[in-house]
Amino acid sequence: MMQINSDFFDHKHSVLNVMNRFIAAANNMDETIMVPSLLRDVPLEEQDSPVMVVDNNNSIEPYRGKQKDMYEHYLLLKSIKNDMEWGLLKREIGGGPSFLEMAVKQEEEQPKGVGVVACEETLDLESQFHYHLRGLFGVLSKLTLQADHLTNRYKREIGGGNFMR
Repeated sequence: MMQINSDFFDHKHSVLNVMNRFIAAANNMDETIMVPSLLRDVPLEEQDSPVMVVDNNNSIEPYRGKQKDMYEHYLLLKSIKNDMEWGLLKREIGGGPSFLEMAVKQEEEQPKGVGVVACEETLDLESQFHYHLRGLFGVLSKLTLQADHLTNRYKREIGGGNFMR
């Protein structure tokens, strides 16, 4: 098994740190919400205080979720956490290819370029990496805030508000 240097976890801007914060928030949410069915038909946003999130430009904006209720949002956050921990595995029921298999197949089907085209694709990999890394940071930060918000809302709904962290 690969060992990870503990210095990476101490750095605030490490992708591993951001991932661990989301997983910790999702685990806390999962441990706190003992009866997820109580979240059914509870609107995601409170009328007087919407969830505020930071977008990629570091500006704060209200979150407008697509989930109909807190239960669906809870399931979404758990699903994302499981995908992060276990990877994008092939779904046994559907029998379809995994995302990794589709990417490899697409790469194999593309005609092989020589010379300049291959060089341009390699140079563009760095900018693609940074673009997706910024997106990953933004999404994980929003998901962490949403998991914390959902946990705190659940505590308020069941009367456990004095136990909020």
